[in-house]
Amino acid sequence: MSAAVEAFLDMLAAERGAAANTLAAYRRDLEGAEEAIGDLAQVDRNAVARLAGAWSGLAPSSVARKSSALRQFFGFAQDERWREDDPSGALPRPAIRRPLPKLLSHEAVDALFARAELEAASDKPAAIRQLALLEMLYGSGLRATELVSLPVSAVPRDAPLLTVMGKGGQARMVPVSDRAREALSRWLAVRDDGSRYLFPSRGKHLSRIRLFQLLKELAVRAGLAPEGVSPHVLRHAFATHLLEGGADLRVLQTLLGHADISTTQIYTHVDAARLVALVNSRHPLARSRTSD
Repeated sequence: MSAAVEAFLDMLAAERGAAANTLAAYRRDLEGAEEAIGDLAQVDRNAVARLAGAWSGLAPSSVARKSSALRQFFGFAQDERWREDDPSGALPRPAIRRPLPKLLSHEAVDALFARAELEAASDKPAAIRQLALLEMLYGSGLRATELVSLPVSAVPRDAPLLTVMGKGGQARMVPVSDRAREALSRWLAVRDDGSRYLFPSRGKHLSRIRLFQLLKELAVRAGLAPEGVSPHVLRHAFATHLLEGGADLRVLQTLLGHADISTTQIYTHVDAARLVALVNSRHPLARSRTSD
């Protein structure tokens, strides 16, 4: 990797507070581009244009992500006076349609909780942990990484709020429902006291992969399709169901930790899609056409 790309990554970490996963993604994209066309601080516009062919087999969303990384790099290179030109105009601009998040119905959420509560009634630590994880995912809308890496010190004692370190090291306060606080109290009473993490595992904290596995296994036992249940789907359910209940979009942005309101606005499309489906299935004209 060129020194210019290393400097760019250092800038992202120091000035923008980019998370480790974000830096790793930028590194992969920029390394791949340099392998294809050479030192990005030196290549000309024609070389940059060849990336369209190199990326021809990728999904539009992947091409868009890679193009975005290079545009930011070229802007940085100009600011540092390593380049006089900006060749990013030669990068492909795929037309992508942002997919709507998967929806989890109220009935599916109820089925998950019914099964988790039934299993937690056994008082087995693993089952109590499972219920606490579920309550925090759906009740507070946490990301998987935010949840599994929570320290014990983040758990509120009196105030019904939890301090979470989100993307880019940005802290935010999220509400903890009475149900979630009760589940956390049960978990704290049986967890191993030797770890600084709320959900410890093998000397560290529970991994994101294991959290995915636990949820999918729970979905199967609850009679749900496992491919439709994940930490991210539960986060989407938290947001969508709050919006259905009348939550303000700005409040939702704060709760989810979105830096840009445009990211939160995807949930207005989800709600709109639900309303269209409701009209199509329940409107008198829809029923009259069916009867014809």
